Amino acid sequence: MSPRPRKASDEEIFAAAHRVMMRVGPEQFTLAEIAGEAGLTAGALVQRFGSKLGLLRAIAGQLTEGSATMLDEIRASHRSPLAAVHAYGACLAQMGESPGGIAHHLAWLQLDLTDDEMHRHLTAQAKIARERLQRWLSEAVEAGELDPLTDVVSLARAVQVTLTGSLLGSAFEDEKPTAAMRRDLTAVLRPFLRGRPPARTRGKGRKSPGAPRA
Repeated sequence: MSPRPRKASDEEIFAAAHRVMMRVGPEQFTLAEIAGEAGLTAGALVQRFGSKLGLLRAIAGQLTEGSATMLDEIRASHRSPLAAVHAYGACLAQMGESPGGIAHHLAWLQLDLTDDEMHRHLTAQAKIARERLQRWLSEAVEAGELDPLTDVVSLARAVQVTLTGSLLGSAFEDEKPTAAMRRDLTAVLRPFLRGRPPARTRGKGRKSPGAPRA
């Protein structure tokens, strides 16, 4: 009597798909490769997800569902709200640490922008991240880490844009994403830090209260 086919949870399949796509990217992988990684047959994946696009959409949905939990775990692991912001940046930087990582990230982005369902998930993930960043920055104001007059709504958007741009910029400059993220995020937050030294100015002009440290 032949053994019954192995069953795998969606989480196991998504993890297998992630490992494969980190090696070859989301456009090049096949269902057969994912099935082999997960110990299943390609037919089993087709039966469950319908197609390669169906699997990609399911992965995008899973990422959306887990976004809030992932961010809350980062915050819970750091007493300082600003330390949590930096930890989130370091987490994003991991997407570009492996060879071809940023190229795979851009391939994912292309899919996110051209498929309506995946684009909805991308928008939802960005909204969740923005809300968490805004909350953490508000907590940083309350904790005395940021100036009490900080516009946390605008700063949260600036932080989010900086993190996204820093990941891509590190590829242009052949720089480690983690180092780039840390430097760029520090530069964005510095003008709002509580108790920062006054900015130096040239000539006889007045010092700008919002200028960054030299």
